[in-house]
Amino acid sequence: MDTATHFVMGVGLAGLAYTDPAVAGDPKLAAVVLLATVVGSQAPDFDTLLRLKNNAAYIRNHRGLSHSIPFWLIWILSITGLICLIFRDVPPGHVALWVTIAVCLHVFTDLFNTYGTQAFRPFTNKWISWNIIHIFDPFIFGTHVAAIMLWITGLISPVPLFITLYVMIGVYYIWRTWSHFRIKNAVRDMDNERQQGDTYYIIPTVSWKRWHVVKAHQDGSYDIGGLNGKHLFWTKHAVPSTHPAAEASKSYRDVQAFRYFSSFAVAEVEELEWGYIVRWADVRYRHRKQYPFVAVVAMDKQFGLINSYIGWLSHEKMQKRLSLHTN
Repeated sequence: MDTATHFVMGVGLAGLAYTDPAVAGDPKLAAVVLLATVVGSQAPDFDTLLRLKNNAAYIRNHRGLSHSIPFWLIWILSITGLICLIFRDVPPGHVALWVTIAVCLHVFTDLFNTYGTQAFRPFTNKWISWNIIHIFDPFIFGTHVAAIMLWITGLISPVPLFITLYVMIGVYYIWRTWSHFRIKNAVRDMDNERQQGDTYYIIPTVSWKRWHVVKAHQDGSYDIGGLNGKHLFWTKHAVPSTHPAAEASKSYRDVQAFRYFSSFAVAEVEELEWGYIVRWADVRYRHRKQYPFVAVVAMDKQFGLINSYIGWLSHEKMQKRLSLHTN
């Protein structure tokens, strides 16, 4: 999920913590648990600091090792230890319990997004993305904000309020999971151009009625489209480039990071007087007829690197960034 949603979920867990008699009976412990759940809900995303190094390091590692099973324990122990070092008279067991819930809930909810995590390392380095919940879900965010407002204004006590909230969120996740399964089967049945061996990926959007659809063919090509209500449509057929420049670009850091993260990477090559521009795009992410998540390499005629970039960019910003180094 996005940072704002993880934050409100951290506050929501602090409200749910009032089901713990020790928390409900001790205002200081309740305040410490609030700090613990907010920090615990953000901790697995502390690898965002890798942006300070470079975008390639960030893309390659974000939601990777920091979300893995060994790091669950590292986050829990380090956050609990630091908080108990600062607030020496709070019971560490209660703090550890709610930090554990916050960290695990963060990783669990991230599994439902398209971005994916390596949550099951060290058993597998595979990126797990269930494509069920958009990275920002208005229902999840909105219900948390509403519950928090009802709590801080004193209109409803936290125990019944947050028990109701998380039961409702649990039901919502079950419903979205079932909807994803049902819609995936429906798309397969609706597609009159289905071929043997085609694999369908249904990508959530902010709207419950609209889904991005990616159809992977056995030859490595993709059909990209969408589902709007009951209307299935295709907008693009993406074929991996066999151009020598595309192959040469694989040796550069930004492309290597991109291809490590994405199993849906497709390259397009533009030949210019001075060399080549190779654009790698993840076909799962399509916004306003563009692919904003890209790795772009500018090379001379001998495939020597002129400039490269990896990250989220509009087509216009990408062109401007590259033009600074290729003119």
